Amino acid sequence: MNADRRSERADVEDVARLLPAPAERDLPPDRHLHHKDLLMQRIDHDQQTTAARPVTEPPARRLLRPAVLLPAAALALSGALVATLVTGGDSGRSAPAPTAGSVQARNATVLLDRIAAASLATDATPVRDDQFVYVRSVGRGNEGTFEGPVKIGAPYERESWMAQDPEPVIEAGAMRTTGKGAPLPGQLLPIEAGVVDGAPEGSGGIPAGIDRPTYAWLASLPTDPGALRTLLYAQTRTVEGETKDAAVFDKIGDLLLDTVMPPANAAAFYKVAATIPGVIQVPDAVDAAGRHGAGITLEDTGFATRDEWIFDKESLALLGARQYINKSWQPGDPVSTLYGTTAIMERAVVDKSGEAPAKAAG
Repeated sequence: MNADRRSERADVEDVARLLPAPAERDLPPDRHLHHKDLLMQRIDHDQQTTAARPVTEPPARRLLRPAVLLPAAALALSGALVATLVTGGDSGRSAPAPTAGSVQARNATVLLDRIAAASLATDATPVRDDQFVYVRSVGRGNEGTFEGPVKIGAPYERESWMAQDPEPVIEAGAMRTTGKGAPLPGQLLPIEAGVVDGAPEGSGGIPAGIDRPTYAWLASLPTDPGALRTLLYAQTRTVEGETKDAAVFDKIGDLLLDTVMPPANAAAFYKVAATIPGVIQVPDAVDAAGRHGAGITLEDTGFATRDEWIFDKESLALLGARQYINKSWQPGDPVSTLYGTTAIMERAVVDKSGEAPAKAAG
């Protein structure tokens, strides 16, 4: 890494540290990591592009997510994930990006309506305010070196315990990763939220809401798709360059993947997703556990990235997600590179943080 790039990266880190406390609330821990990864990638690409053309004025820095301020646990995990995408080489899996069109859009609407109906038919799992939502997942992320191509690392398991307390909290839960590709394997790490590192104790916290979704808060949301859509578009924040549609799509994905909610609320989220312009179906998608399913995706035309939700083709259960970036950094690029994938293996409700869910007999 040359001196200019070290300086550029240091400047970005300094900017992140100066951001106000609410910035930390924009993203759940997983997305803090994945957007920090892209932030570093974007800086490197912009530097390469600038070097290839005459410079008539200082280039403007285009930060992918300038509001990223990592909580303590995410800061500790981020080092292994920060890498730079190079559009050559074959160490990252590339695939043609799905093309938005009337057929794909109609297929997405039909599929999401079926998924909503299947969600309504599932059994509810009530959660008390003093309990924790447990999610066990398998993930694979970018382990490419700085200045190198995307390299999808070995799979690792992630467990998370999210507090359901409706009152403002600073420690929102805990997480633990294990396996060959795991950062800080085996350690139970706090998921902190609401205050900047170094701030005095008791100086803030996040109540239950869109930035810390609890079962009770999710259950309080309207199940009418139109009313829910209005709420989501009003409460979901965007950053410079990000489209509102993509931000809402990503927010819905975060809520569906990482929580437990009443069936009627899940169905409403899927119905809202079906109304987002540009949402299309992917006929075959594979999660981090190797399970094939049908995908629903939306390209973020501001960042030239796209997230993809993966559903079992028979049960229509949500299996996981994967993330792509367009290799040229330009919206509509027909070639995209996989840089992250997740598979949800288990959801449960437990009484204590760090506690494994009870296994059913038989």
